[in-house]
Amino acid sequence: MEEISIDDFKKLELRVGLITAAEKIPGTRLLRLDVSLGQEKRQIVSGIAEYYEPEQLINKKVVIISNLKPRVIRGYESQGMILAAGCDDGAPVRIVTLDEGAEPGSKVC
Repeated sequence: MEEISIDDFKKLELRVGLITAAEKIPGTRLLRLDVSLGQEKRQIVSGIAEYYEPEQLINKKVVIISNLKPRVIRGYESQGMILAAGCDDGAPVRIVTLDEGAEPGSKVC
């Protein structure tokens, strides 16, 4: 594992996002998610379709990297990344969710 400095970590902007809509991108393992950051809406493409049905994600509060450079994936612009666990150890992938006290758009520190 490569170590990073606290200054590297400070470059990440982690925010609470509320998933308001989700759909499978046909022929892929991707989901297209509409995420609310309070006053701002984002579209995020995530490779979690084999672990979640779209309807399971509606109204979930998640942690996203909000200052990641946008990227087009299969014709959809992804404007952030959702944090998840189990991505490389063979375990089922699980998104990082938050309890009811976290408000969309709040900074995660």
